[in-house]
Amino acid sequence: MIMTQDELGGERDSFAQLVRRHHANILWLCASLLGDRTLADDAAQEIFLKAYQSLGSFKGSSSFSSWLYRIASNHCLDLLRRKTREKTQSLDALLENNSLALERLIQAAPDAALSTENADLLERVLSSLAPEYRLILTLREISGLNYEELAQTLDCSLDAVKGRLKRARRQLEEILRHLSKSGNV
Repeated sequence: MIMTQDELGGERDSFAQLVRRHHANILWLCASLLGDRTLADDAAQEIFLKAYQSLGSFKGSSSFSSWLYRIASNHCLDLLRRKTREKTQSLDALLENNSLALERLIQAAPDAALSTENADLLERVLSSLAPEYRLILTLREISGLNYEELAQTLDCSLDAVKGRLKRARRQLEEILRHLSKSGNV
């Protein structure tokens, strides 16, 4: 059951219940994208504040979780863009604190040869992807969103989702292929 602004009636306890229901998933997404647990905690708090302030704009045309994922995705991408502008990101730092997400990505990787032995390499490869590609791969492979949920979350068509996923996977494969040829795998 989803509680909307009408059901919340401005009550803090009701919103706290809503936060408890979705907090783990939002924190997981933030940590996967930002790679820093402290930053992810802060981002999750900011996301729930934005959601509370924007409950009136939730139309119900998509699921509440898709709406919340959209807010979270946009917020994290904004943070990544801001961080990139402020200083160059360390490739090793992005997923440093997210070993569980990394394990799930390793298991979901199309190349069965990937294993936990290659976790450091995979961290560097994923962090070198464009934030939009990292986002869509994280939402699909880690959070398990289906194509329709991705389309709602990213506010795009199903065809756009399929195209972005294809490009993200292609870029991931190209990076791995290049590293393999250079002997860094």
